[in-house]
Amino acid sequence: MIGQTYDVIVLGAGAAGMMAAIEAGKRRSHVLLLEHSDKVGRKILISGGGRCNFTNTHLTPAAFVSHNEHFCKSALARFAPADFIRMVETHGIAYHEKKLGQLFCDHTARSIVELLVSECRQAGVVLQLATKIVSLQKIGGFFEVKTEQGDFQSSAVVVATGGLSIPKVGATGFGYRIAKQFGLRVVPTAPALDGFVLDKNLQKELHGLAGVSLDVCVTCRGISFRENILFTHHGLSGPAALQASLYWQPGESLTIDLLPDHDMKSWLSEKKRAGSRIEMKNLLGGFFPKRFAEYFTGKYFSHQKVPLAQVPDKALEIFADHLKGWQIIPAQTVGYDKAEVTRGGVDTAELSSKTMESKKVPGLYFVGEVVDVTGWLGGYNFQWAWSSGWVAGQYV
Repeated sequence: MIGQTYDVIVLGAGAAGMMAAIEAGKRRSHVLLLEHSDKVGRKILISGGGRCNFTNTHLTPAAFVSHNEHFCKSALARFAPADFIRMVETHGIAYHEKKLGQLFCDHTARSIVELLVSECRQAGVVLQLATKIVSLQKIGGFFEVKTEQGDFQSSAVVVATGGLSIPKVGATGFGYRIAKQFGLRVVPTAPALDGFVLDKNLQKELHGLAGVSLDVCVTCRGISFRENILFTHHGLSGPAALQASLYWQPGESLTIDLLPDHDMKSWLSEKKRAGSRIEMKNLLGGFFPKRFAEYFTGKYFSHQKVPLAQVPDKALEIFADHLKGWQIIPAQTVGYDKAEVTRGGVDTAELSSKTMESKKVPGLYFVGEVVDVTGWLGGYNFQWAWSSGWVAGQYV
């Protein structure tokens, strides 16, 4: 027995789902927004250290990973960072740029959730929380959504259920199951924007460095990020490591330039020609914390306690190569519990980049993290949520 009928049903009251519901509601559609949790925007609330890095003014499509690198361009162009910033300013939310175009709320991420809830209310969206979806079927020209709190019908459904990252806030693979049920391909998923775990031997070797942070350039698959890394008890974290994880595949190495502002071969040669009597670990102490300088020279420099002026040129060249291209092979990433996002998802080849609608199933839309579009750390993924949700809302 089907209950109330709506024009649009949106599954998931996160960033993308609320944006899709808002835009659909503005078009005078009768919209139902269903959320299995007892609150909306749970991932928004914990993002950015509780201040929500809601977009990035340096946004470019090149900052997104997908099997179709062009797919995201249409949505990002039609609802850009400036458009969401305008919404933020309209609601009187104070914000600031932290670095690299990253915009954060001055006070709390709750401001962004309240913005979205207010916009939903103004658009006439019906919001129903704590509603677990049992099944989704299409019969004739209508979708039937069965839930533990009742059944509903609509001519269009927007799947905005997110990915697998951070299950403690309710993340599940429901959206992928829906896609597969309707015959849509799903690109294999993996945790991304995530720290790295090293193998046991390397963990033991680097154990004394836990807590050390370095400003470096990390390269993975030819993509480089200049930010900090942080040594943990189990591996590597910090912004540069998290960014690299978006590209990393098991078995691959990370290349770390420990001194990205220096040509170390030339610099060490000049020091030697000047007759420097300093030992290498003390020389590196001018660049790195003592613990790291001692570890790195002990591991990679063969002329301990030898004045720099007496070190062979070849030894200096080899050591400079290690400093500029330190190779580390992670064992794995930390996993979905800590990953910011999920890489992979509903194949973009199955969707219209103009509308986010399934090419196979008219009336079925996918937006946000559930889609195979994943951005860099720094507000990119929220912007994809706003943009893809906005686009779908124009057409449902």
